[in-house]
Amino acid sequence: MTPEEIADRMTGTLVSRPGGQEAILPAPTVQNHAAFLARLPDGALACAWFGGTLEGKSDISIHACILDEGAAQWGPAARLTGDPDRSEQNPVLFVAPDGAIWLFNTAQPAGNQDESRVFMRPVRREGDRLVSGPSRDTGLPPGTFIRAAPLLRDDGAWMLPLFRCNPRPGIRWTGAFDTAAMAVSRDGGASWEVTEVPDSPGAVHMSPVALPDGSLAAFYRRRQADWVHRSESRDGGRSWSAPAPTDVPNNNSSVGAALLADGRLALVCNPVSAAQSDARRASLYDELDEGDDRPEAQEGCRPVWGVERAPLALCLSRDGGRSFPVRHVVEDSPGTCLSNDSLDGRNKELSYPVLLPRPDGGLDIAYTLYRRAIRHVRLDAATLAGLGA
Repeated sequence: MTPEEIADRMTGTLVSRPGGQEAILPAPTVQNHAAFLARLPDGALACAWFGGTLEGKSDISIHACILDEGAAQWGPAARLTGDPDRSEQNPVLFVAPDGAIWLFNTAQPAGNQDESRVFMRPVRREGDRLVSGPSRDTGLPPGTFIRAAPLLRDDGAWMLPLFRCNPRPGIRWTGAFDTAAMAVSRDGGASWEVTEVPDSPGAVHMSPVALPDGSLAAFYRRRQADWVHRSESRDGGRSWSAPAPTDVPNNNSSVGAALLADGRLALVCNPVSAAQSDARRASLYDELDEGDDRPEAQEGCRPVWGVERAPLALCLSRDGGRSFPVRHVVEDSPGTCLSNDSLDGRNKELSYPVLLPRPDGGLDIAYTLYRRAIRHVRLDAATLAGLGA
């Protein structure tokens, strides 16, 4: 599809596809990326993402829309943030135990991820859309980023997965010093303590999942574009093992993980690595004219940018995410991501997926479609149960 064809279909209407349904979400912006799914207290499905003209620009802000259970169309997109000086990215919606809905998001100047701050604000539903309240800085260190939903610890504390774009004075951010961490709040988000994941250079987008045996497993995107990595916790998330590779390739793009009702672990990602591709770009923010003449890092890990972001695959595991023998292609494309531009037609990525199991046994997935829009795919329970049977 061309950008124009995608725009014509951005109605939010669910249409049939093999094994379920799909829709392209409505959005007022030309670039839409980094979808996040959450179930609201009333049972509706909410999707949040960031949108504007170009990732890193100060017009990038958080948007969201709602799909009521049983409805045939997503509601209108609502803008939830509006910092005029920062690019607001990576939204996370969290429904707290008391039913309150919180939006977390990052905010950075231009492409300087090592200057990012994490903000949180209350969100409520009004009619067919979400409305946000006043924001506040979480107080997490500069350079902190988020991607996955908070978990509740066994003592009721909130655990917010992080990755740290650790600042280096005089060095331009490229991802070379990024590491993983977990933030913990015992007071409903008023304050946070950070625990580092050991030996985690290049491991980002920490996505934890509670396993049936009571342990936790976390899955990571890798700046080195080699393999999806996994670590585990045997003490309820208080400490973590060092990330180690799984058998799923990674392209330095986001992954999503969830436990299915039948005990299988589901991972949605682009299973391709730098070893399988010679596509490269200089950095994530090539198109930004920042006038930044600081040198790049000569130490740290060696980030790889530009590996194709396709196919989009649902990978299934029966051993807690140590191996994923079942790989189902949700959508395929050339995956070209050498440009972040949404309107010139060169970008063909299917990226930044998120997944959320449904009460009926099905699965909702959302992801970036060519940087132009967010696509929602719903796999029905029978299709999901049959994968790998």
